[in-house]
Amino acid sequence: MKIFSKIIFAASLMATAMATPATAQDAAVELKGDVKAVKTMTDDSGNTSTELVAPEVIVPGDRLMFITSYRNTSAEPAENFVVTNPLPSAVRLAPDADAGLTVSVDGGATWGKLSALTVTDEDGAARAADHADVTHIRWMLASVAPGAAGDLQYPAIIR
Repeated sequence: MKIFSKIIFAASLMATAMATPATAQDAAVELKGDVKAVKTMTDDSGNTSTELVAPEVIVPGDRLMFITSYRNTSAEPAENFVVTNPLPSAVRLAPDADAGLTVSVDGGATWGKLSALTVTDEDGAARAADHADVTHIRWMLASVAPGAAGDLQYPAIIR
């Protein structure tokens, strides 16, 4: 199995399995995961554009966009809805990811902005966490109105 097939499969499982409903009505929020390759195209005039495309063959250094789509299918708002996505081990969070993302670098035990987190190296020394240390990303949606839909996404790079 090619690496991208494993990543796509893992992303679809994560998006459906990692929502943490805060109330019973939140169970009506449907989630769907997807992964797209980020491709930069150059036209005949030398102009560049970036597109999200279905991944075919990906190699270390390639960029991906992980997308979790959500939709509230109930007649009630979903309050305090939390979506948590573990990063597949084959990728690392891209350095240009939103600095405001809530992340974990310890398997989901603690959360914060990447700039505020530390990790302990094998020699026991603490250091500032970096993008390669991120293990999970979490979004907290205060309210998802009935019928409302949206996308949560983060960029990653193949290790």
